Amino acid sequence: MAEAPIPDTLRLIALDDDDLAVISANLQDAVVRAADLAFLPRARRFALLASRFDWVKAAEGRMERCRTGLHFDAVTQVAFTGFKPSDPDTVLNLLSIGFEQQEAPGGVVTLTFSGGAGIRLNVECIDAQMRDIGPRWATKAKPGHGIDDEPRGE
Repeated sequence: MAEAPIPDTLRLIALDDDDLAVISANLQDAVVRAADLAFLPRARRFALLASRFDWVKAAEGRMERCRTGLHFDAVTQVAFTGFKPSDPDTVLNLLSIGFEQQEAPGGVVTLTFSGGAGIRLNVECIDAQMRDIGPRWATKAKPGHGIDDEPRGE
């Protein structure tokens, strides 16, 4: 028997930096626990689980998050900065995912988190997949950024 799809499930594939920008936009402000990060060197895969804020639903007036998986294939090396991946209590807020091409088609994928944390993935090429994999739940507020706030009078 086939598995029933989860309503409002988002599935994306990235094979170039334009595709990766779409994944980045959909994962902006996702919450990621260090315990939910994994590098599988033999499989050359880096994976994470996140609580994704659904920006599309927010535009419709519904504030929701859902469990989302993201993985990158063709990963040759992973480096962490600004946090200890071995600390399972660390919680990260994803700001963006970018790509800097080096020796085509390879390069470096950078996951940038608030507070100066980051993950660098050396990849042979961009090969990423993102998929909503769990239930949705309501959240009270839309994530905000100081730069987006209205200036305050003095």
